[in-house]
Amino acid sequence: MLRLARRPAVAVWFRSCAIRSMSTGADTEEVEDGLSRRTTPWVRTVISGAELLRNPKYNKGFAFTEGERDRLYLRGLLPPAVISQDVQLCRAMANFRSKTTDLEKYQYLQGLHERNERLFFYLLQEHLEECLPFVHGPLVALACKRYGLMFRSLPRSLFVCLSDRGVVFPVLKNWPERRVKAIALSDGEQVGGYGDLGVQSVGALISKLSLYSAYGGVQPSTMMPVCIDCGTDNQQLLQDQFYVGTKQQRVRDDAYKELLDEFMEAVEKRFGRNIFISLEGMAWETSKHLLTQYRGEFPLYSDEFQGIPCTALAGLISAAKQTGIPLEEHVVLVSGEGAQAAAIAEMLAAYVAAQSKRSVPDVRENMWLLDSKGLVTRGRDSTDNNSLKEFQYPFAHSGPACAQLSDAIMAVKPTVLIGATEHGQPPFMFTEKVLKAMMQHCDRPVVFALSCASEVSAWEAYKWTHGNCVFAGSYSNTHPVTLEDGTVRKPTKVDSLKVAAGLCAAITATRSVALRDEQLIVAAETLAGLLKPEDAANGAVLPAIADLVPVSRAVAQAVARKAYELGIATDLPKPANLAEHIDKQWFHA
Repeated sequence: MLRLARRPAVAVWFRSCAIRSMSTGADTEEVEDGLSRRTTPWVRTVISGAELLRNPKYNKGFAFTEGERDRLYLRGLLPPAVISQDVQLCRAMANFRSKTTDLEKYQYLQGLHERNERLFFYLLQEHLEECLPFVHGPLVALACKRYGLMFRSLPRSLFVCLSDRGVVFPVLKNWPERRVKAIALSDGEQVGGYGDLGVQSVGALISKLSLYSAYGGVQPSTMMPVCIDCGTDNQQLLQDQFYVGTKQQRVRDDAYKELLDEFMEAVEKRFGRNIFISLEGMAWETSKHLLTQYRGEFPLYSDEFQGIPCTALAGLISAAKQTGIPLEEHVVLVSGEGAQAAAIAEMLAAYVAAQSKRSVPDVRENMWLLDSKGLVTRGRDSTDNNSLKEFQYPFAHSGPACAQLSDAIMAVKPTVLIGATEHGQPPFMFTEKVLKAMMQHCDRPVVFALSCASEVSAWEAYKWTHGNCVFAGSYSNTHPVTLEDGTVRKPTKVDSLKVAAGLCAAITATRSVALRDEQLIVAAETLAGLLKPEDAANGAVLPAIADLVPVSRAVAQAVARKAYELGIATDLPKPANLAEHIDKQWFHA
């Protein structure tokens, strides 16, 4: 009796939690033992003791106060020191910096994510530029190759297999969170520069949703990564004893499409239609099926075919101002294998048509595509080996047959050259001959090298154009460059995260049931408008990555405003102050 009398009144405490769990769940500020911090909404759970410390969503390590350690049965389970979140952050960064390889740093961050979620996001926010490359970009794709070795039993993703046809809805119900606002969906067919990684693409999904939380302010508990396992054509994985997916050749027939359709129906039944669904690492045909079938019913988003084109458009809007020539007067040539090249040209055409009050077909006349068979023209032979792809037809104009990029430059005389080859394909190199050919008819060429395997480095582009080009690149080719006259140029990385985080925030805040082209264009215009004059003077065409959080907030507000204008927002009535509405829902680590 004496021992029980000393313990908190469990029944009273449980009832209190049950009553308070009906509140909004907003974070509160707590001051105890001289430490002020934003605390986790404990009222959403009744777990305590060792179980609480094992839960990354609620665990905050040494930051538990003396009072919390008593109330939550943690006394004795932690060393006695009470350490603030800021000091824990310093310790985490010291551990992070002690790692000797990039992969070790990636693994450390993922381990922290699995132990202390709030500290993980705090670290990403406070050390954005240092840590971002380890949760975003080529390194994540490399880590996915080793996922079979690094797999842990924590339920960090949902796996839906072909054998689950007919029971996808019960599978979705197994996900531990009922309130889901955003889904990252992949079948692993095209992951980064590594191609088909099957279910091991799940690492990219987890990282992408982490970015939406850290820089888009979406609550981590409302995110769900989903990997569709329909096999893999990667022979190395099929023979790997540690591969954790289904060991069979990839299925692409009607059975796979039926599984996708059942999944989308189950999502609507379980979570509703206002779920931001980000398509990641999928082939064009799969993305096309989902976008064509469901874009009018869900806010679907594809990084490859919407995010990168949207970000590229923002860069082109800024680049046109630097050249002094209106964007509608530029002639554009996009080189690359795959549909992404056409997606960039199509989004640019939609924007220019709206700005110039011209028809989209008319605007397309100034936009050309080039693939491995040469310049895309109407005169190309329509044999099985040389026929045009469906997405190329709108940009197939009457013109000469040009097998080489340099020949196409001389024929169409572009003032904008964009490289956008899909992952796994060799890019069309922007050689000295190519860029000097552009300089013959253009004083300030715009050069965007956006392929994963870069077409040209910033240093080469500036050198071969005598510092006159407006350059933007991808992950590996945007280092600062010192020109011969001592001028320093700081080119921009065309990173779709600069719009994607804001798009996710806008969709979830307004509970929109669609994502329209008009919203993507508004996002591009907003992003371009956030470029600082001093950065533009140094050669940038997009805001710096260091400004990612305020950029995401501005994009979210503009896209949310457009959602209400288009009548696709269901969070009604419309908030009187959208900025405050979005800020109120913003996740703070």
